[in-house]
Order: sequence, then C-alpha cells, then structure tokens
Amino acid sequence: MENFSQKTVESLGYYVYALIDPRDNKIFYVGKGKGNRVFAHVKCAVENEQETAKFDIIRAILKENKTVKHYILRHKLTEREAYLVESVFIDFLKYSDFEFVAKVSTIAGHHQWDEGIKTVEELEILYDCQPLTDEDFHHKVLSININKTYDLKSEDHPNIYEATRKSWKLNARKIQEMDFVFSEYRGIVRAIFKPEKWLRDGARWMFEGVEVTDKEIVNQYLHKSMPPRPKGSIIPTRYFYPQK
Repeated sequence: MENFSQKTVESLGYYVYALIDPRDNKIFYVGKGKGNRVFAHVKCAVENEQETAKFDIIRAILKENKTVKHYILRHKLTEREAYLVESVFIDFLKYSDFEFVAKVSTIAGHHQWDEGIKTVEELEILYDCQPLTDEDFHHKVLSININKTYDLKSEDHPNIYEATRKSWKLNARKIQEMDFVFSEYRGIVRAIFKPEKWLRDGARWMFEGVEVTDKEIVNQYLHKSMPPRPKGSIIPTRYFYPQK
C-alpha cells in the first residue's frame, strides 16, 4: 500500500506513525504528519540519493524485496497534540532504561479501537468500507458481534475463528438454515465462515466450519459495515435473510 484514499485522508487529521523493519519487526522511525506523509519516506529513499540512517534502512529493506511496515499510532489529533504524542513515543523508545521492556500494559486507553494503533490497511478498512443494507443480503446470514471475544492473545480465542464459533445463545431452528456466519467486529465484517455442523455447548450453541474464500462472496460482504443495531440492543447475534 502506497497511499490512503481521499476519504481516509479527510478522516485522519494529524497523526503519529511508526516505520517498522520487517526483518526484525523493530521500529526505526517515528514521526507526525497528515495526508499521506507516512508513505513519503519510502518514496524519498528511492528517489533521493541522500544518505541517512533512515534511508539506508529503507533501501536495505527494499533490496531484500521486503516492504516497510507502516503503523498509525494515534490519529484525529491537532498539530499540537501530534507533536506531543510523537515526542512521548520517541522519548520512550530512546530511553535506555526501557530497552528490555517486552510487555505492554493491557489497560485500555480512550478510543483504543477507533483511534489507537493500526496498520495502514486496517485504517483503510475502518474509514473506506462500504455499508451493507438489509437489501444487500442475498444469503441467510447469522452475524455474531465479537467485540468481547476478539482477543487473539487469549487461550480461549487464539484466532478469529475461535472468537466467532462459540458459545452463543441461539435459535436452534434458525441456525440450521444459515448459509454463512459473519464475524462482526466494531460493526465491520472481518471474516465469513460456512458452518458445517452445529453443536450444543450446555445451554448455548457452537459451530464447526470453514472460512469462506470464494471471491464472489468475499467481494459481496467482507470488510463492509453492517446495518446499524437497534438502539439499546445488547444481543450479540443477528439474523439476516434475502429480501423478497
């Protein structure tokens, strides 16, 4: 990925970003900017013969046919706030006493999902995804909100499949006729599964299935935003049917 869409650019405001060396997954540069600033360093390293530590690293990465990883650390900032956040990250990364820190606090910050650390691809999905309406469903779909189970570092939910497939209070008759199960995270379809078997898990249900990779289905639903939930609804599951 070499640039954001215009819609994403307009949504980001000022942001703070990090460049990662894919060979060791270490940060080698932190900066602030807006628009497509995060991508400018790679372009400059290619087009400019100037020798700097930053450009030397980028050129070495490209020489090995690898790609610099771009992460947005915080966005929707004013320029003043961006300077502050940038300085905090730089101070932290350069402070000698923190060289061997290997674990980050699990305490969640404000707006951790919508404004916290993301890859540039995740930001594009967040801001440029197309909305689904009830009329867009041409299959019988069970959508499961996994906001509370999508913790890929947990033993219970080591991947999005495990975070989606168990265990839910469901209608025993309805689930048998579902074509697909959607993994809905923060209102966006993150994965699509084809249930092959439904199993009881106490008073709840779980499924065994496979991830859908069929291009037609993926293009129709994946990375699109789900219809809004009814106001006040806390039920994580919803059923969608083709419109007659």
